[in-house]
Amino acid sequence: MRELHERILLHGAASLTDSELLGIVIDSEEVAQSLISQYTLTTLPVDDISRLRMSAGIGVAKATKIIASVELARRIAKSKTEVVDRIQSCEEAEKVLRPLFDGLDHEECWALYLTNSGKVLDKMKISQGGVQATVVDNRLIVKRALELLATQIIIGHNHPSENAQPSQADIVLTNRIKNAAALFDITLLDHIIITRTNSYSFKKFGLLDR
Repeated sequence: MRELHERILLHGAASLTDSELLGIVIDSEEVAQSLISQYTLTTLPVDDISRLRMSAGIGVAKATKIIASVELARRIAKSKTEVVDRIQSCEEAEKVLRPLFDGLDHEECWALYLTNSGKVLDKMKISQGGVQATVVDNRLIVKRALELLATQIIIGHNHPSENAQPSQADIVLTNRIKNAAALFDITLLDHIIITRTNSYSFKKFGLLDR
């Protein structure tokens, strides 16, 4: 463990692997390696302490340290979304959306509501567990935009599978939201699919123009 601490001092935490970072958190590199061999960082069952404790070598103390560390990271990431209060590019939209999905092992879909100049008025979760057309209610999305006097919307959802390519259901959903919003002169600027390591912008790849 001492070597890991020294490497952080010399080269920064980014120089450590996932298992090494987890090993520092729970003070056991061996147990951390066992966990990472069973899960990835995004699939660690941090929302289920009983399941986490079932992993070899994980007692209450180590499990709560992992859960507390993940929650702290989530709060730090979410607080950073406040830094971007105006969106004028796909990259800025992703910067606001990505922290909303950190650590999730299920799909969620969120909407960002913007003014004409791109100022972010609000963020709202519009579905959890999937983005099938039957799950997302276009009326609720548009209703919130009208309440805020928003003129632009950006949709974002995550793919825990790590494949950022849109499914047919994603494309159908996007067209439904775009058409519903257009009835009230509200523009769907983009739909961004986010994975842990990648992203896909409907606007960048021209899917909103179809």
